Amino acid sequence: MAAFRMTECIRKTKNGIALTDEEIRSMVDGIVGKNGMEKIAEYQLAAWLMAVCFRGLTDHETAVLTMAMRDSGQTMSYPTLGTVVDKHSTGGVGDKTTLILAPIVAACGVPMPKMSGRGLGHTGGTIDKLESIPGLTTALEPERFLKLAEAVGCAVAMQTGNLAPADKKLYALRDVTETVTSIPLICASIMSKKLATGADCILLDVKVGSGAFMKTDEDAAELARLMLAAASADGKKCTAILTDMDRPLGYCIGNALEVEEAVRVLRGEEKGALSELCVTLAAELLMMAGKGSLEECHDMAEQAIASGAALDKFRAMVSGQGGDASIADDLTKLPQPECSRVLYAEKDGWIAAMESEEIGRACVTLGAGRMTMEDTIDPAAGIRLHVQLGDAVKSGDPLLTMYAQSEQKLDDAVQKLNGTIVISEERIAPNPLVHAKYSNA
Repeated sequence: MAAFRMTECIRKTKNGIALTDEEIRSMVDGIVGKNGMEKIAEYQLAAWLMAVCFRGLTDHETAVLTMAMRDSGQTMSYPTLGTVVDKHSTGGVGDKTTLILAPIVAACGVPMPKMSGRGLGHTGGTIDKLESIPGLTTALEPERFLKLAEAVGCAVAMQTGNLAPADKKLYALRDVTETVTSIPLICASIMSKKLATGADCILLDVKVGSGAFMKTDEDAAELARLMLAAASADGKKCTAILTDMDRPLGYCIGNALEVEEAVRVLRGEEKGALSELCVTLAAELLMMAGKGSLEECHDMAEQAIASGAALDKFRAMVSGQGGDASIADDLTKLPQPECSRVLYAEKDGWIAAMESEEIGRACVTLGAGRMTMEDTIDPAAGIRLHVQLGDAVKSGDPLLTMYAQSEQKLDDAVQKLNGTIVISEERIAPNPLVHAKYSNA
């Protein structure tokens, strides 16, 4: 075997020449200093990432890179759980589906142990949301994580540092070299972690629209195609659903606020787009796990909510992770804000557009998110929407309420929110919630 040279990898990718499998694996070993490889200099990795950004990778290169990154650290398995399912969202505003989906699926007899991340930028993170529940921890040791999944059927834990460490290194470089948006690199980043977590069936919720990283259906479909190919290469069942993010998902954006909304859905109190999407996603996971036809699984998911079984699983999961499960019955036990302010409609008309990304950024300004991993989250901060796309409004009607710990934060957020909710004289029908569906089955 010829000696590995990173400069040769840079040259080949820059000129559109495919790397060999061995070159890709050696490069990933060099990222983490594994299998006797010397660590590759960051400036060389940055040069290669930029070459990928301009020239791309073949489907085969992307799949090999994904597998090599998966194998760069710890991989998980669940020998006692039978068929295990997992779900990944590519990030959006108000996306609290995991909090609802995992208990529904578990209530239907399919285990869903899930590793999740924190929010960064304008998108929220499941870990931050769960940690707004008093006492709850997401830093679960593998043995406790597995035992909770066995006992309850669902658990949500923070991703470990040993899971796909090559991705952690590459992502840090991508973040500072303007190479985050490369679709092959996004695929390898997401799927290396998903495949390392060991689920048998994976559902990908690919967000598309103003509040998503993928702004067009074409880019979202290309990302979905690559991720399905990576799952196929690892022998995993995988379905990708493109869902709308030209509007925040649901009415609440923020950590405790989104827990509150998730509980209301699990109680059966809210029947809007959020509940509809969660039942749709649950039906897909249950079908992949062999629970029946899509229609049967849809009915099963709805019954899990109607019977209270899904809410019971949520309580058990929260309690098993040290949290106060009584919040499911008394939402005032969640963190409460110091200050609030309502923004009102300035004219009659119809809600024609909602700039999801800017609304998400306003939430960060309020304290609900972070721009760096060192920032402190205010669990009570956020925005409660009073309108959705297509709604009729009159001048003076409330559009949203902001929550924060200071009036200054409310003042700062108002500047970002001006113009984010557009009122028109004619009603414009919103996009369908689900844009498309792809599967490798």
